[in-house]
Amino acid sequence: MHQLVERIANKDIRALARAITLVENDHEDKLQIMQDAYSIKKNGMIIGLTGSPGAGKSSLVNRLISHIRAEGKTVAVIAVDPTSPFSGGALLGDRVRMNEHFTDDGVYIRSMATRGSLGGLARATKDAVRICDAFGFDVIIVETVGVGQSELDIMKIVDTTAVVLTPNSGDVLQIFKAGIMEIADLYVINKADLHGVGKLRAMLRELVHITKTDQHETAIVRTITTENKGIDELWEKIKVHHHYLYSTSEGKKRRDQQSELEVLELIREEIWRDVHQFIQAHPNSNDEQRNGDPYKQASDWYEKWKKEGRWTSVGE
Repeated sequence: MHQLVERIANKDIRALARAITLVENDHEDKLQIMQDAYSIKKNGMIIGLTGSPGAGKSSLVNRLISHIRAEGKTVAVIAVDPTSPFSGGALLGDRVRMNEHFTDDGVYIRSMATRGSLGGLARATKDAVRICDAFGFDVIIVETVGVGQSELDIMKIVDTTAVVLTPNSGDVLQIFKAGIMEIADLYVINKADLHGVGKLRAMLRELVHITKTDQHETAIVRTITTENKGIDELWEKIKVHHHYLYSTSEGKKRRDQQSELEVLELIREEIWRDVHQFIQAHPNSNDEQRNGDPYKQASDWYEKWKKEGRWTSVGE
């Protein structure tokens, strides 16, 4: 595993793909891979695009890749898609809208299935982003499945979150929900050639006025991906926000918060894995309680787990 990460640091794309597959499948060496990857992090620019289904996020990412590549920067895209109820894989895994970049050595596109994650993000998305950063990509884009307020998970990963909206799609009401308001670092009005742009922009400007600070005001960008319009302004606004983060205390504050959340999530994952293994090791008890009170079942399993010494081992 040390050699695998060394190959990643030396820009071996096969090693990159292999490492992401291992962590996505929760391989026994996952922890070692991630520790090694973290030790060689490069601090690439991490961008998140989220928004309602049909907002044109994939097409927007496709145009953004072209713009970034024109500056000579390398790009990795982690596209989090809905999970197939039959195969467990990503429904949109072929990423047909980005196929023009498949032969570009400076672009890496990886689809990941949500696998039931309520936050719209695959459980291993953070790890995939970290591995791509260790590889040395200049820009890492995370495109999410788009499931409304549960997109809050995205803010735990990226530097800059762009919320993509479209006119006359019901997004006007969605933006006033607390979750969406709090995660947006900039708004993108895509399909800006449609009727209703003025109304949506006016409501966004009102929202921005309420939430702006002395140091930063959330930008509003209009784009038309079919005509490649507004992509240059979007990229510039992303860079402005990135500079703001890394030139003020806000950036350090955000990174500290993300680090704390990540540590807590990793602890929670370890505890859940331990509890789950304990339950699986006692199938008879599980069968006896399967149709009982779920609250009592949870409490009973927790107490059994503690009595087995599990709690002590985690505490240590």
